[in-house]
Amino acid sequence: MDKGFVIIAQNTDLVNYVQCAEQLAESIMRVMPDAKVSLISDNETNCKAFDQVIKLPYGDQAPDSDWKLINDWQVYEASPYEYTIKLEADMYMPTSIDYWWEILKERDMVVSTTIRDYKQNISHTRAYRRFIDDNKLPDTYNAITYFKKSETAKKFFETVRHVFENWSDIRDTLQCNADEPATTDWVYAYVAHLMGEEHTTLPVFTDMSMIHMKQFINTMPTENWMDTLVYEIHPETLRVLTKPQMYPFHYHIKSFSAIIEESFNE
Repeated sequence: MDKGFVIIAQNTDLVNYVQCAEQLAESIMRVMPDAKVSLISDNETNCKAFDQVIKLPYGDQAPDSDWKLINDWQVYEASPYEYTIKLEADMYMPTSIDYWWEILKERDMVVSTTIRDYKQNISHTRAYRRFIDDNKLPDTYNAITYFKKSETAKKFFETVRHVFENWSDIRDTLQCNADEPATTDWVYAYVAHLMGEEHTTLPVFTDMSMIHMKQFINTMPTENWMDTLVYEIHPETLRVLTKPQMYPFHYHIKSFSAIIEESFNE
């Protein structure tokens, strides 16, 4: 299979997303040494873990803004692989997910619909899902998205582009605040609804999930989980309160990428 992971990362004034992507790529290569990982970015990197570094095919559609989500739709054309898993940059790969490919390859498009807490339990919290619930949309998480070069996936990302570019009009047909900008999760959920959940999700495959370290998913007193939970980083594992993390780890607090880098440079 011509398969690989892609990570979109564009630095902003506040966050070094390329550093996050570098640490994610290196963690992938530690647990899946034969994997291919490509970076899609308009920033430079010297990270050897990347198979390719690819410019945004249509350039930065938000050059004067730190809100770069509008560029997400370009991932379909930018990916050099026939089969692609797109990952958000602020993640860490503590264990191999290579077995996913055998299940996903039969599909054109799968946006993940499952998240877990650090104890590995599937989370059903609705704390961050008001827009999804109010508009009765599929419960999608764009942070892990699989697609095959296909008409279905091409149409999905073309529609994502259309929704981002016309959000001010589309927003008026939905239940949300009049001034709220589109998030990628919202847009993916809306497009999955338009195209049909049966074509864009695979809820029975709950292994296609991530550990999401947001506060209310993990019942923590503060937003920064590092203030509350003891963690250990090792070359082939990550433990939180001694519990090995068995799924992609969405650490959410961007400063954790520097901690990862420091851990492996000691």
